[in-house]
Amino acid sequence: MGRNGLEQDWLSSTQQRLEGAGHRPSGPRSAVIELLARQTCCLTAREITDLLREDGRDVGTATVYRALELLHSLGAVQRLDTGERFARYEAADPSGEHHHHLLCARCGRVSQFEDERLERAIAGLADRLSYRVEGHDVVLRGTCPGCAEPIA
Repeated sequence: MGRNGLEQDWLSSTQQRLEGAGHRPSGPRSAVIELLARQTCCLTAREITDLLREDGRDVGTATVYRALELLHSLGAVQRLDTGERFARYEAADPSGEHHHHLLCARCGRVSQFEDERLERAIAGLADRLSYRVEGHDVVLRGTCPGCAEPIA
């Protein structure tokens, strides 16, 4: 998620979705929402719990999972299955803008990237197959520069 404007857009959109679905504000859920709004890429529920505790918020992992599942069901967060043991979550930009992910198989580092040519290729493939693509996730797995062995 970006900073300031996008963060505020996501916070406002998420609050509207929660209210529209009949959910009242709660302290733990609000803490998860505020933390996700400040992030630029995906985190596991455990990472979210740890960050909240570092901020002095006593929120349990089960509570974080419940909040994430609710937010996912409302379309406010994206769940990314990276093939690791745990899913990762990130705020879903209300405008539909998104990025993709690189996952290091050695250290587990997740990095984000955007690629307009990839987006055009996906749109072209959808046209060629007469298929209406409503969303997509791209996770490239490999070795990050820090873990890669130098090429001799």
